[in-house]
Amino acid sequence: MAQVTETDLRHQLNDLRERYPKLKDDELFVAWFMQCFVTDTESQGVDALVGGSHDKGLDALYIDSGAKKVFLIQGKYHQKIVGGTEKRSDVMAFAHLAGSLTDIEEYKAFRKGLAPAAARKADEARKHIEQQGYRLHLYYVTTGRVSEGLRDEAQKAVKQVANGGCFEAFDGKKILRLLSDFLDGVAPPVPMLEFELENGSGINNTSILQRFDKEAGIESWVVPVAVAQIADLFESVGVRLFARNVRGYLGNTEINKHIKFTLEHEPDYFWYYNNGITIVCDGAEKRSQSGKDMLRLVNPQIINGQQTTRTLHEYASTGINAAVMVRVISVPRDNEQDTQRFENLVSKIVAATNWQNKITASDLMSNDRRQIELERNLRKLDYQYLRKHQSKSEAKRLAGGVHRFQITKEDMAQASAACELDPLIPRRGKEHLFEESLYSTVFPHADAEWYLCRHWLGVQVKNEARGFPERAYAKWLAMHFIWKRLGPLLSKRSRKQAFRAIAEKKNFQHLSKAIDAVFKTIAAYYRENSGTGDTRADVSTFFLRKGHHKELEKFWLANEMGHMKVFEKAWAAFETEIAEAEER
Repeated sequence: MAQVTETDLRHQLNDLRERYPKLKDDELFVAWFMQCFVTDTESQGVDALVGGSHDKGLDALYIDSGAKKVFLIQGKYHQKIVGGTEKRSDVMAFAHLAGSLTDIEEYKAFRKGLAPAAARKADEARKHIEQQGYRLHLYYVTTGRVSEGLRDEAQKAVKQVANGGCFEAFDGKKILRLLSDFLDGVAPPVPMLEFELENGSGINNTSILQRFDKEAGIESWVVPVAVAQIADLFESVGVRLFARNVRGYLGNTEINKHIKFTLEHEPDYFWYYNNGITIVCDGAEKRSQSGKDMLRLVNPQIINGQQTTRTLHEYASTGINAAVMVRVISVPRDNEQDTQRFENLVSKIVAATNWQNKITASDLMSNDRRQIELERNLRKLDYQYLRKHQSKSEAKRLAGGVHRFQITKEDMAQASAACELDPLIPRRGKEHLFEESLYSTVFPHADAEWYLCRHWLGVQVKNEARGFPERAYAKWLAMHFIWKRLGPLLSKRSRKQAFRAIAEKKNFQHLSKAIDAVFKTIAAYYRENSGTGDTRADVSTFFLRKGHHKELEKFWLANEMGHMKVFEKAWAAFETEIAEAEER
């Protein structure tokens, strides 16, 4: 996968600008950073902006009630990545905002002359810090450079005045890494986690296996960890911990039933029966704290063991005494070669270790950047795109009831394939559409409107096939035939949007009549070409032949039937309907 550049970053900012045209480059950059690293949604990132004059260096302020943290952000957007070094005066002035929010006298001076919107946000932040013990986090975000010495100086300044507060500078290199993670669907990431290694009778230092690969710089650990520690990891960050996993939570599968049975009846043997959890991260450090051995992970992701982790979280409250094997793999990402190695290694580990619940071709493509971008683009249109295999309850929980429509990537693949390829290909099933030979044709880009036109046509074709068993075998042929006429009609984006608006209201009276006429024509085509007597092909096997879409076109041109006249009349009315909707 190609290394990301400032061009990719500009693409993200330009995408934001389409929805927020009044924001300046610096504001777009800060809003994008908020979405990538701090908040879950684009709207929260934009709402966090302070903006305007008299903000006194405070570009964004966000209060996270769940994590009990207050985030202050200052952004410096330069067109060229790592093109210039940030001034000490700018960085330290921002670091001193920690004192301005925590010291009453400094706050009075700071608030004086502050823009009204910024003052209201600052008041609320100070109340949470003083009255509820929220921790203060300051992020200086730039596409330029920040020296290590200046980072250290700013960190010390913040720690001196803010109890539990921290300062972090994101320079151009870190921004590109953050962008890479964002494109990979890891947003917001998990900056840091730590857990205690199991101790007690029978546990000693030899229970911890550590290995370092000098050539690749990869360090790995195999450690025993108590169930409660794993449960705490999930409790603290939630599903963000599984962003690089190819699936979601699968629910009450047979494997998960076995995990639950062992926890209930043989918890002491869980260590022996379970395959454990695999975590990849950017860095890992074993440290001692209050007589306990801890492992601290930077940017961790569980890529194998999600089902185990979620089940352990469910049972941790029962106080079970069980341990699980955790494998930690720390892979550096300091340059393009390291990043490529990281991505290849994660992909291969996922394929090699997730064997208890079968990995499919569609699973392996769930974290493809095109799928992730398509998911985000569809979300903007109020669609939940299920790019990962997961239980229905998990999908509903993640959606939070805010999406009007839900589409799986497998259904989207079949709709796209039916329009673009021989109808036999989607007829053969969904999984092979995610194989390398077909994937880039089925998913050529991430334009949500392009896919939704095909999706809604597929929905309507399936509706017209319902109640007619023989139509189920011909629906992909019918869809391909209609798309040859619908595709050119929807060549303009405004017409795609008009088509989608009608589809969402489920008001396709004229298109329904046209589709019904096509199905009746296909039935006539079948009768004429399926043979006679004992050699006649059954409808279920007849449409398992290549090239029917070409032969149907010839049949259409060579015959005149009442069905065709019905189609032409209904299609003309449908074209008028689209034109009128476009004007509205």
